[in-house]
Amino acid sequence: MRVLTVAILLLASPALSDPARIIGAEATQAQGGWRIDVTLEHGDTGWDDYADGWRVELPDGTVLGTRILTHPHVTEQPFTRSLSGVAVPAGTATLLIRARTSQTGWAAGTTPVPLH
Repeated sequence: MRVLTVAILLLASPALSDPARIIGAEATQAQGGWRIDVTLEHGDTGWDDYADGWRVELPDGTVLGTRILTHPHVTEQPFTRSLSGVAVPAGTATLLIRARTSQTGWAAGTTPVPLH
């Protein structure tokens, strides 16, 4: 009976959400800092599970900027959003982009963006 109860509970549990995927990122130097454009793809289902942000990091983990996404993009996949005015220390060759979802939090992995 215990095995059946555990099996029923497992079947009733919500499926684990998928992380947002960064499918493109570009950094452009502009007056007043760098502009970072990031294209995300995620199985947004609505307010309960959506890609809710991404951030720009240095290789040592220092966060340079965060782009908050304030609503789901259920019918707009993939989608691109920008963050302007990112102050990048001189001598930096690569930035890292880390995505976030409302269900999984910050992704473990990052996507490198070379600076030209």
